[in-house]
Amino acid sequence: MIIVQNLIYEIRGQKVMLDSDLARLYQVETKALNQAVKRNAERFPSDFMFRLTAEEVLNMRSQIVTASKRNTSAPPFAFTEQGVAMLASVLKSPIAVAASISIMRAFVQVRQYLFTTASMSAELNELRAKVDLLAMQQEENLGAVNDLSEDVRQDIDNLYLAIGELSSRIEEKKHEPRRKIGFQQNMDD
Repeated sequence: MIIVQNLIYEIRGQKVMLDSDLARLYQVETKALNQAVKRNAERFPSDFMFRLTAEEVLNMRSQIVTASKRNTSAPPFAFTEQGVAMLASVLKSPIAVAASISIMRAFVQVRQYLFTTASMSAELNELRAKVDLLAMQQEENLGAVNDLSEDVRQDIDNLYLAIGELSSRIEEKKHEPRRKIGFQQNMDD
C-alpha cells in the first residue's frame, strides 16, 4: 500500500505531487497520464501544474528515490491540489476517481498536520519565552539576594566592630579607679 502523504512534496512554496507518482496511484503509465494532460491543456493552468526545472529535478533526486525512477529525459510535471482534482476528470476511470479521493484526503491531512505543527510551534515558542523570562527574574532575584547578603554581612561586621570597641572600653574602665558608691561625707569642711 502506498502512503499518499509521503508523495506530497513542497516545490516553489506549493504542495505538489509528481506525474510519475500520480501515474502509479491511477494505475496508468506516466506517458499516458502526460498525454491526457496535453490533450486537455486548457484544464491545467500554471497554478494547477508546472514542469520542474533541471535544478529542481536534481534537488528532488538528491532528496527522494522516486524522482530517479523516471525513464524519460523530460523533467516531470508537478501537480498542485487543484491539478490533481482536475486529473480525475480527465482520466475518468473508476480507479482514477478513487485515487483522486484518496489524494484529496491526503492533501487535507497534510494541511491539518502543518496547521497543528505550526500551532504547537507557536505554543512552544510562547513557553520558551516564559521560561526565559523566569530565568531572567531568577537571576535578578539572586542578584538582589547577593546584594542583600552583602549588606547584611557588612552590618554584622559593623556590629562586631562596635561590640569589640565596647568590650575594649569596658576593659579600660575596669582598670580605672572607681568612685565609691553611697553617701560620702566631705571631711575637709
